[in-house]
Amino acid sequence: MTLKFNDVYINETATITGPYESEGPLAKYFDLCHKDLYFGEKNWEEAEEKLIYEAINTLTRKKKLDLNSVDVFIGGDLLNQIAPSNYVMKKFNNSFIGVYAACSNSTLGLILSGVLLEGGFANRVISFTSSHNTAAEKQYRYPVEYGGPKPKATTFTSTGAVSALLSKEKSNIKLESGTVGAVIDSLSKDVFNMGAAMAKAVADTIYKHLKDTGRSIDYYDLVLTGDLGIYGKEILKEYMLSEYNIKLDKYNDTGVMLYDLETQPVYAGASGPACAPLVTYSYIFNEMKKGKYKRVLLAATGALMSPTMVNHKLTIPGISHAVSLEVIS
Repeated sequence: MTLKFNDVYINETATITGPYESEGPLAKYFDLCHKDLYFGEKNWEEAEEKLIYEAINTLTRKKKLDLNSVDVFIGGDLLNQIAPSNYVMKKFNNSFIGVYAACSNSTLGLILSGVLLEGGFANRVISFTSSHNTAAEKQYRYPVEYGGPKPKATTFTSTGAVSALLSKEKSNIKLESGTVGAVIDSLSKDVFNMGAAMAKAVADTIYKHLKDTGRSIDYYDLVLTGDLGIYGKEILKEYMLSEYNIKLDKYNDTGVMLYDLETQPVYAGASGPACAPLVTYSYIFNEMKKGKYKRVLLAATGALMSPTMVNHKLTIPGISHAVSLEVIS
């Protein structure tokens, strides 16, 4: 299902990162980079909570925004019961819609924001998401202190939080449309190869977006996915060509862009809900405002992995939600 938005704009964003991201090629584009994974907190879960809080506060400072003027927050993270998001939101007396779409949280949040604004149900919405490398590893696999080796196909959960203010107030970046994806099962059972688990889902979403809008892939100056990594990226390109006869020429994956894969120990690249919006809200938006890109299709990807279901030897389904972003002069 693809939804068309007539007057929905991204007015401001904020990007907060951890130490690995601050050493990557896009560091200068982020609002704030931390050098310590604890961020001054006692544990990783509270560190992620602080990341979200800083992302929201940074957004309000940049926009000089009174939070009382925000009708609703939409957000989520990777941890059980989206606990960090809930603990942050208890500090604000604002309506909150908690979402979980794994690493595609960001685009789902933008789509839901667009629905509320386009329908006249809200005037201002803040959409946010986050991920924390060690908190996620502790929950989904095993604590990093165990020192267990990982295969090359493993992606490295990004540490960061983002927030975006959306309204009908005209700005440079327009949320033109959004495609809600379906849960697709590639029959993958490998918890260390999320790219393979998600590639078919993002292919399905991109194809449906183009079909629903009547567009060719060349309509976009850039197609972005998040967070397939270097191996999932190639799987997607091959699958799009063989299944849909669509060649992805103007394409990149945010999981490949966030880190320097030659020098940083991040395996196949970045993952996590923060990955796609960290790259998009910082570097890509900067390039769009400079005129390099006018139309960008962002398809964030999520592996719907449950440790319990994996222990039952079940497969890992994937999902992808996509948004069309356009420059308004």
